[in-house]
Amino acid sequence: MAASSIGELACTYAALILHDDGIPITSEKILTVVQAANLTIESYWAPLFAKLLEKRSVDDLILSVGSGGGGGVAVAVSAGPAAGAGGGAAPAADPAAEEKKEEPKEESDDDMGFSLFD
Repeated sequence: MAASSIGELACTYAALILHDDGIPITSEKILTVVQAANLTIESYWAPLFAKLLEKRSVDDLILSVGSGGGGGVAVAVSAGPAAGAGGGAAPAADPAAEEKKEEPKEESDDDMGFSLFD
């Protein structure tokens, strides 16, 4: 593992530990946790994480994992056709009706009058 990714990972875990214990996340406290784990990281990692976590809560970051960066774009794209429909909202499709759609039955060899092993 590269040294920079070790520093990033160490600070991530340190921030999670501090958050879990209800301790304010500061550069000094991140370094304390990292040093207690007998790790050495680049000097810029702890202040970088501390500055990030001043502006965003750890809970928000955890909940946004996997949501991707295109959430706002998807909303704007999906709202476009509804806004162009005379100002009225387009009716939403009934999810139950979509689930009831039956897929065509696959034909088996027996239905065709012959079998692969005849």
